[in-house]
Amino acid sequence: MKLGRVVKSNSHCDYIVQVDDSMEVSSPPLPDDYGFGSFVKLETAERHWAVGLIYNSQLFNPAFLSSGPRLVSEPDPFFTPDLIRETRTLLWTVLIGTLEQLKDVTYGCQGIPAVVVPANTPVSCMTAAEIYAFHRNLDQQSQFCYYSHLMRSSGMFASELVEQVLAQVSPLFEGSDRRALEILRKELSWKHTMGIMR
Repeated sequence: MKLGRVVKSNSHCDYIVQVDDSMEVSSPPLPDDYGFGSFVKLETAERHWAVGLIYNSQLFNPAFLSSGPRLVSEPDPFFTPDLIRETRTLLWTVLIGTLEQLKDVTYGCQGIPAVVVPANTPVSCMTAAEIYAFHRNLDQQSQFCYYSHLMRSSGMFASELVEQVLAQVSPLFEGSDRRALEILRKELSWKHTMGIMR
């Protein structure tokens, strides 16, 4: 599902996505489609640019605290132009790698992407199969190499974001890979809890 498009960047790996609304598409995405910790892909029909994670959001409303004049009665429909709501939902997205294809194998290249993603690049939700493929390398071994990048790049929500990601990713794996991810999640949760108690 398409969520929106890139409108701005804060850094080389930190992009802002504007969510599509009912004025732009017939069926806009629902709030459940772009929650905290959601995996997204930035790609056009011609090229895959990057994989990202939503780590923050902002509601933008230009009418908030506006000091313009207000009407004392209902406006006359014959003299009132159509008003367009300018409220927007913006998503802060950290880039964590790319999806690569070699013959019939799809795998993840994790880390900071080298290229700059152009403005207006479409942003879509990733499927469970794509998330699973991103967490496997070319040799089809499990990988979670962007852990430290998330901890540095996600601001005050870093610990919660990594916990959320591990909770999503670990059920996709089995055996020792799943156990390793669950141990990492429990260790991070324990460190976060102990940090709050200090």
